[in-house]
Amino acid sequence: MGLVPFIPIIILFVLFFLRVPIAYGLLIATFVYFVFINDTMPVAQIMQTMVASTESFPYLAIPFFACAGVVFNYSGISEKLIKLAVLLLGHLRGGMGQVNVLLAAMMGGLSGSSNADAAMQTKIIVPEMEKLGYGKGFSTVVTAASSVITPIIPPGIILILYAVAANVSISKMFFAGYIPGLVIMVALMVLVSFISRKRGYAPSRDKRATFKEISRQLLDSIWALILPFGILLGLRYGMFTPTEAGAISVLYAVLIGAFIYRKLQWKDVPAILLESVESTAGVMFIIAAANAFGSYLTWERIPITVSEALVGNISDPYLMLFVINVLLLIVGCFFEGGAAMILLAPLLIPVVSSMGIDLIHFGILMCINLTIAGFTPPFGTMMFITTSIAKVRMEEYVKESWPFIVLFIGILFLLSYAPKIVLFLPNLLS
Repeated sequence: MGLVPFIPIIILFVLFFLRVPIAYGLLIATFVYFVFINDTMPVAQIMQTMVASTESFPYLAIPFFACAGVVFNYSGISEKLIKLAVLLLGHLRGGMGQVNVLLAAMMGGLSGSSNADAAMQTKIIVPEMEKLGYGKGFSTVVTAASSVITPIIPPGIILILYAVAANVSISKMFFAGYIPGLVIMVALMVLVSFISRKRGYAPSRDKRATFKEISRQLLDSIWALILPFGILLGLRYGMFTPTEAGAISVLYAVLIGAFIYRKLQWKDVPAILLESVESTAGVMFIIAAANAFGSYLTWERIPITVSEALVGNISDPYLMLFVINVLLLIVGCFFEGGAAMILLAPLLIPVVSSMGIDLIHFGILMCINLTIAGFTPPFGTMMFITTSIAKVRMEEYVKESWPFIVLFIGILFLLSYAPKIVLFLPNLLS
């Protein structure tokens, strides 16, 4: 094929190492190809491709769920969940680290974004962990690691991106995310407990909370806990679509914040709208840029070439999953999860489909894999967010992260070769 068709990919990696934002890197590489290498496609058509790629009804779920997560933060619901998590686990050795993990799982059905969750928990929980004697590096790594759970427990935005790319049911992707998310949560809590006991980290409470205290706080937090189960039941019984679920989540969050907890004020509206627009615009810009880059990939038949190379050399589906997992772990370290999903899903879906691998199962593996990559050095987005907010040196983060990376890889391969864990709920509820 020669080197020329791969020049845009080389340019993309060079720009990424120069810390150019991924969306801009994708656009620059695309325009270099269609202006200087292959000028058969008008530039105006590339722009039309970018705009058309965002005009998908399922993508409406992204701004709705992004807005719902912002409203939950302003409405005081996050504060209620923290208090509940502290009451449940604060008495344990390393309890505040486990609170960190449990809160991420509870926020999974609310924020839907690992980066948003990482930023929020770094600001709130890392200082509290430091006060109790936890190392700042360890506290930061636990926060970043727990954020891996957030997009896997619905309604994660990356689940929506995969469902659209693979043309599979968003509802089934949502159903498939619950059990893997809980598996990651339990595994992280065990690891945090082990490390905390070994280092002698103190609990945040002197004694176990009483049943009365837990019951009172559970009742106070029930409105926040209802939402994930409400989405699950509503989708199961066909009461609304995933996109409509996003709109309902925003309305629900506003009503709870304004009339139940009375924390949401009119003065918060501009900030909520601004944060929601910024979050949505970032995701949609990456989607548009990645689809433009996809035009170059399609023009050069790179997806077909990759598929033929993989299928021609690997015939065993288990070996295929192993190779793809390793590939995604490497590539995901250099690309933001959403962009990597949009770029790689069209390449890999034909391959796994031809081998009879369930696309829902593969979708969850791909989402987990790319989210793990956001935690790992050298370019993980959650790593950058947590270390910059907590002011932790990169060397300290890398040193503390290795046990978590090993754990994540173990979970990933467990779910790869035990598909019934992933598919249990979709098969039961669909």
